[in-house]
Amino acid sequence: MTPDADAFPLEGYRWYRGSGIDEALVVRTLRRAYRDLGGHDGPHLAETVRRHLSSRSKLWWVMTAVDKQPLDPVGCLWLSEAVDQRTGEAQAYVFLVYVAPEHRRQGIGTVLMQQAQQWAHQNGYGSISLQVFEANQAALALYRKLGYESQAVWLTKAL
Repeated sequence: MTPDADAFPLEGYRWYRGSGIDEALVVRTLRRAYRDLGGHDGPHLAETVRRHLSSRSKLWWVMTAVDKQPLDPVGCLWLSEAVDQRTGEAQAYVFLVYVAPEHRRQGIGTVLMQQAQQWAHQNGYGSISLQVFEANQAALALYRKLGYESQAVWLTKAL
Protein backbone atom coordinates (compact mmCIF):
# COMPACT_ATOMS: atom_id res chain seq x y z
CA MET A 1 0.00 0.00 0.00
CA THR A 2 1.19 3.48 -0.79
CA PRO A 3 -1.32 5.87 0.79
CA ASP A 4 0.67 8.95 -0.22
CA ALA A 5 -0.29 8.11 -3.79
CA ASP A 6 -3.85 8.22 -5.07
CA ALA A 7 -4.20 4.45 -5.52
CA PHE A 8 -6.36 2.69 -2.95
CA PRO A 9 -6.57 -1.11 -2.73
CA LEU A 10 -10.33 -1.02 -3.32
CA GLU A 11 -11.79 0.05 -6.63
CA GLY A 12 -13.66 3.35 -6.58
CA TYR A 13 -11.65 4.96 -3.76
CA ARG A 14 -8.49 7.03 -3.35
CA TRP A 15 -6.12 7.95 -0.49
CA TYR A 16 -5.28 11.46 0.55
CA ARG A 17 -2.51 12.10 3.08
CA GLY A 18 -3.65 14.56 5.73
CA SER A 19 -1.73 16.79 8.11
CA GLY A 20 -2.17 18.99 11.16
CA ILE A 21 -3.83 21.67 9.06
CA ASP A 22 -6.81 19.32 8.68
CA GLU A 23 -7.90 19.97 12.27
CA ALA A 24 -11.39 21.21 11.36
CA LEU A 25 -11.98 18.21 9.10
CA VAL A 26 -10.81 15.82 11.83
CA VAL A 27 -13.21 17.45 14.30
CA ARG A 28 -16.08 17.21 11.81
CA THR A 29 -15.30 13.54 11.10
CA LEU A 30 -14.98 12.71 14.79
CA ARG A 31 -18.36 14.35 15.40
CA ARG A 32 -19.87 12.26 12.59
CA ALA A 33 -18.46 9.12 14.18
CA TYR A 34 -19.97 9.98 17.57
CA ARG A 35 -23.36 10.89 16.06
CA ASP A 36 -23.41 7.62 14.11
CA LEU A 37 -23.17 5.79 17.44
CA GLY A 38 -25.83 7.94 19.09
CA GLY A 39 -23.26 9.74 21.22
CA HIS A 40 -22.78 13.34 22.25
CA ASP A 41 -20.71 15.34 19.77
CA GLY A 42 -20.01 18.37 21.93
CA PRO A 43 -17.01 20.65 22.31
CA HIS A 44 -14.96 17.98 24.09
CA LEU A 45 -14.26 16.41 20.69
CA ALA A 46 -12.72 19.61 19.31
CA GLU A 47 -10.63 19.86 22.47
CA THR A 48 -9.42 16.27 22.03
CA VAL A 49 -8.33 17.03 18.47
CA ARG A 50 -6.68 20.30 19.49
CA ARG A 51 -4.78 18.52 22.23
CA HIS A 52 -3.69 15.40 20.33
CA LEU A 53 -3.42 16.20 16.61
CA SER A 54 0.22 17.12 16.21
CA SER A 55 3.12 16.93 13.81
CA ARG A 56 3.74 13.41 15.16
CA SER A 57 0.23 12.32 14.19
CA LYS A 58 -0.39 10.47 10.96
CA LEU A 59 -3.60 11.12 9.11
CA TRP A 60 -5.10 9.52 6.02
CA TRP A 61 -8.38 10.29 4.29
CA VAL A 62 -10.33 8.04 1.97
CA MET A 63 -12.52 9.56 -0.68
CA THR A 64 -14.36 8.29 -3.69
CA ALA A 65 -12.31 8.14 -6.85
CA VAL A 66 -14.25 11.05 -8.36
CA ASP A 67 -13.65 13.47 -5.43
CA LYS A 68 -10.82 15.95 -5.91
CA GLN A 69 -10.12 16.69 -2.21
CA PRO A 70 -11.43 15.31 1.06
CA LEU A 71 -14.06 17.94 1.79
CA ASP A 72 -16.45 15.16 2.73
CA PRO A 73 -14.29 12.05 3.15
CA VAL A 74 -15.83 8.59 3.28
CA GLY A 75 -13.08 7.32 5.57
CA CYS A 76 -10.39 8.46 7.97
CA LEU A 77 -7.45 7.02 9.89
CA TRP A 78 -5.75 9.09 12.60
CA LEU A 79 -2.71 7.58 14.31
CA SER A 80 -0.36 8.81 16.98
CA GLU A 81 1.59 7.44 19.91
CA ALA A 82 0.58 6.35 23.40
CA VAL A 83 2.23 4.58 26.30
CA ASP A 84 1.27 1.06 27.32
CA GLN A 85 0.22 1.61 30.93
CA ARG A 86 1.39 -1.87 31.98
CA THR A 87 4.84 -1.86 30.39
CA GLY A 88 5.66 1.81 29.90
CA GLU A 89 6.54 1.08 26.25
CA ALA A 90 5.61 3.49 23.49
CA GLN A 91 3.00 2.07 21.14
CA ALA A 92 1.10 3.20 18.10
CA TYR A 93 -2.36 4.46 18.97
CA VAL A 94 -5.43 4.65 16.75
CA PHE A 95 -7.30 7.82 17.64
CA LEU A 96 -9.89 7.44 14.91
CA VAL A 97 -11.00 4.99 12.28
CA TYR A 98 -14.11 6.16 10.51
CA VAL A 99 -16.05 4.92 7.49
CA ALA A 100 -19.23 6.70 6.42
CA PRO A 101 -22.30 4.47 6.86
CA GLU A 102 -23.05 4.25 3.14
CA HIS A 103 -19.50 2.95 2.48
CA ARG A 104 -19.30 0.36 5.26
CA ARG A 105 -18.94 -3.39 4.77
CA GLN A 106 -16.85 -2.90 1.63
CA GLY A 107 -13.42 -3.44 3.19
CA ILE A 108 -12.43 0.19 3.80
CA GLY A 109 -12.11 -0.29 7.58
CA THR A 110 -9.94 -3.36 7.05
CA VAL A 111 -7.66 -1.47 4.65
CA LEU A 112 -7.38 1.41 7.13
CA MET A 113 -6.49 -0.92 10.00
CA GLN A 114 -3.97 -2.77 7.84
CA GLN A 115 -2.40 0.59 7.04
CA ALA A 116 -2.27 1.41 10.76
CA GLN A 117 -0.55 -1.88 11.53
CA GLN A 118 1.88 -1.51 8.63
CA TRP A 119 2.80 2.04 9.67
CA ALA A 120 3.26 0.96 13.31
CA HIS A 121 5.50 -1.93 12.30
CA GLN A 122 7.57 0.21 9.91
CA ASN A 123 8.09 2.79 12.67
CA GLY A 124 9.36 0.28 15.20
CA TYR A 125 6.35 -0.03 17.48
CA GLY A 126 5.88 -3.39 19.15
CA SER A 127 2.14 -2.93 19.57
CA ILE A 128 -0.82 -0.88 18.51
CA SER A 129 -3.84 0.01 20.61
CA LEU A 130 -7.21 1.69 20.34
CA GLN A 131 -10.42 2.25 22.25
CA VAL A 132 -13.83 1.29 20.96
CA PHE A 133 -17.29 1.72 22.41
CA GLU A 134 -18.81 -1.55 23.52
CA ALA A 135 -21.99 -0.70 21.60
CA ASN A 136 -20.02 -0.49 18.33
CA GLN A 137 -20.33 -4.19 17.60
CA ALA A 138 -19.34 -3.86 13.93
CA ALA A 139 -16.02 -2.24 14.86
CA LEU A 140 -15.43 -4.77 17.64
CA ALA A 141 -15.98 -7.60 15.17
CA LEU A 142 -13.50 -6.03 12.72
CA TYR A 143 -10.84 -5.53 15.37
CA ARG A 144 -11.24 -9.07 16.70
CA LYS A 145 -11.05 -10.43 13.15
CA LEU A 146 -7.75 -8.57 12.77
CA GLY A 147 -6.37 -10.10 15.99
CA TYR A 148 -7.00 -7.35 18.55
CA GLU A 149 -7.70 -8.49 22.10
CA SER A 150 -9.16 -6.72 25.11
CA GLN A 151 -6.58 -5.52 27.60
CA ALA A 152 -8.71 -3.50 30.00
CA VAL A 153 -12.32 -2.68 30.74
CA TRP A 154 -13.36 0.92 31.35
CA LEU A 155 -16.17 1.06 33.88
CA THR A 156 -18.37 4.03 34.70
CA LYS A 157 -21.22 4.70 37.07
CA ALA A 158 -23.66 7.58 36.77
CA LEU A 159 -24.03 9.58 39.99
